[in-house]
Amino acid sequence: MSVQILDLEVTGMSCAACAARLEKVLNRQAGLEAAVNFASSRAIITRGEAAPDLASIEKLVEKTGFGLARNEIMLSISGMSCAACSARVEKILNRLPGVTASVNLATEQALVQTIAGAADQTALIGAIEKAGFSAVPVQDQAPSREETSEQHRALIDLTVTALFCLPFLVEMMGMAFGRHDLVPLWLQAICASVVQFYSARHFYRSAWHALRTKAANMNVLVCLGTSIAYGFSLIVTVFSIGLPVYFEASAFVILLVSLGRLLEARARHKAAAGLEALLNLKPETANRVEEDRVVTCPVTALRLGDVFLLRPGEVVPVDGEVIEGETEINESMLTGEANPVLRRSGDTIYAGTLNTTGVLRARATSLGADTALARIVALVSRAQGSKAPIQRLADRVSAVFVPAIIAIALLTFFVGWVVTGSASWSLISAISVLVIACPCSLGLATPTALMVGTGKAASVGILFRNAEALERACRLTVLAFDKTGTITLGEPRVHDVLPASGMTEQSLLGLAAALEVNSEHPLGRAIVGEAKARGVDYGMTFERFRAVPGKGIEAWQGEDRFLIGTQAYLLSEQIDGAREVVPDRQATRAFVARNGVCLGVVTLTDRIRPEAAQIISWLRASDIRSVMLTGDSHVMAEAIASEVGIDQVSAALRPEGKVAAIEALRRPGQMIGMTGDGINDAPALAAADISIAIGSGSAAALETADLVLMSADLRAIQDALSLSRATVRKIKQNLAFAFGYNLAAIPLAACGFLSPAIAGGAMALSSVSVVTNSLLLNRWRSQRKPTRSSRGI
Repeated sequence: MSVQILDLEVTGMSCAACAARLEKVLNRQAGLEAAVNFASSRAIITRGEAAPDLASIEKLVEKTGFGLARNEIMLSISGMSCAACSARVEKILNRLPGVTASVNLATEQALVQTIAGAADQTALIGAIEKAGFSAVPVQDQAPSREETSEQHRALIDLTVTALFCLPFLVEMMGMAFGRHDLVPLWLQAICASVVQFYSARHFYRSAWHALRTKAANMNVLVCLGTSIAYGFSLIVTVFSIGLPVYFEASAFVILLVSLGRLLEARARHKAAAGLEALLNLKPETANRVEEDRVVTCPVTALRLGDVFLLRPGEVVPVDGEVIEGETEINESMLTGEANPVLRRSGDTIYAGTLNTTGVLRARATSLGADTALARIVALVSRAQGSKAPIQRLADRVSAVFVPAIIAIALLTFFVGWVVTGSASWSLISAISVLVIACPCSLGLATPTALMVGTGKAASVGILFRNAEALERACRLTVLAFDKTGTITLGEPRVHDVLPASGMTEQSLLGLAAALEVNSEHPLGRAIVGEAKARGVDYGMTFERFRAVPGKGIEAWQGEDRFLIGTQAYLLSEQIDGAREVVPDRQATRAFVARNGVCLGVVTLTDRIRPEAAQIISWLRASDIRSVMLTGDSHVMAEAIASEVGIDQVSAALRPEGKVAAIEALRRPGQMIGMTGDGINDAPALAAADISIAIGSGSAAALETADLVLMSADLRAIQDALSLSRATVRKIKQNLAFAFGYNLAAIPLAACGFLSPAIAGGAMALSSVSVVTNSLLLNRWRSQRKPTRSSRGI
């Protein structure tokens, strides 16, 4: 073995000692020489004779406590004709060191993950091309003109094939009336030759590439069947043997298969319409403000910090922050919400959304792949390229399908010849077996439904991270909710200011606001907002702060110690007066203390989402148990749970307590979901089987959540679960049809009940039927309707 140098990116190193430890471990291995650099987070490894392979090196790195960074590449592959082709490409890619690939026949794309530094894009494309296919990186754009022209050429080829099949149609009509000589044999031979060598050239090319790499695909079956029928008929014609000819069988099989391929390609294009619609949201130009003039420029020419002008009716070119003006923006293409939302100075606007009324000036904050729209497109594309667990059986069958069909065809010929004594009958039956078998329908059953389902979901603001998440969502049995910002609107307001003896409302509110002025917590912001609204001075300064997660804040001013937080926090700090009963225990309470003495309480209320009771009722009707996890008091939590009808409540929980509550819900056969904002509830979301981030298009949510709901409307959960069930139902229908078709059609063909032409037509229509059935998912409609106004708690 020649010496190989690997330049790998290492993750998880926190100091130079980590690098030294990893380098020491690697250099202990026979045949390895490693130099690990902490500053660049890279390991330069030289592999010699008898050295561990890349998979063993990765396991060694992980065992040492680190990891190897991975890159994700999307490749567009052309030349695949059936599930056997996609399985072969996937197998070839997965043989490469450090590569994990998933190839989708429906999208004609490969989702490839590689260990950074192990295999680059050129190596991947080279391996695919060596197998007889072509590949290019997927560009973030709608289908190109080249794809349209390719379909146009396919239509021309189909027209030529149909013209040369017309004589066979005349001959077949004559045969129905007892005439067998309407078309001379020499004319049949010429027409069949044109069809066989011109129209079927793509089939032969694909079959040759497959056989050259010791594999077989559907084109091998088509070429075998038609070549046998054509060759047999040509010999009979040339040597004037007194046997029937089957030129029409070979010609019509090629015609019908070509027609089926064209219909299938068009249907698959419609299946990808959801993602294409997202891609087409991006405008080509933007109005950049340059000093005192506005210049129209390509969107790609915008840079971070550039100011752009947005007029009524124009689409937002990039993510930006409004710096001047006020308007209503239609964000339905991202959130699924039909009503425009008001955007003014300081607000964020997103690429692809539509300005409806006013004129804005905005500053570009995210460009290209960093925009919310680009992240959504990437997520949808990855989801469509991934594989659902339900597809595994079809993949296993596809891997051995073609060799098994060839064996059945040979068996049909020899057994039929022995039983009937007719080599001609046996030959036609064997040909029918070859051309009626359809691995395409198996390969397209799952991915086409996923393409339509995920595209439809994206159009209403629902983003599935991958196919597995979509499949698991339909099996949800328990759904846990965070309270603040999920069940409630997350916009608390000060309800009462209750000072202790010696304090006034103004002074207590001012002190509470001064303690919370740097807080990002919604309760803290509400207190500061109330102080601003009342004109209360909260300019008191402190020397140091300490936030106590899940409890409150501690601050110092000279020798004076101040606290603000929950009652349990102040009781744990032995604060006098914190045990007193406070009116309105259904409100959230913030206790304020100085030097061990409680100075009073600020109570806050939040409004329940108007649709909360509706979605909880729907979950109950769907046999899904609802649970609320919150850090609030038991009294407050029970009041909200009673209001909306939640089945179970776990209150006074810190972040780690929510994780424990999720684990406590696990039972055999249970699928646990967790709904939160995607950031604050990260530990609980990670612990759940299905994590649902609601009302979030943030990069963190898109990268971590299994299901992202761009709208803050809880009824999007109903839409997501309903669409998941509909998609999985379509997948099962497709798989049942694909397996059922092959199980029924192959024995019929083997017994001589189907002619090759009819068999070819049935095979062509089988894959078209699967795709068409998937397209019926486009009839799904969102159940979201207007709700009544919110009520406070």
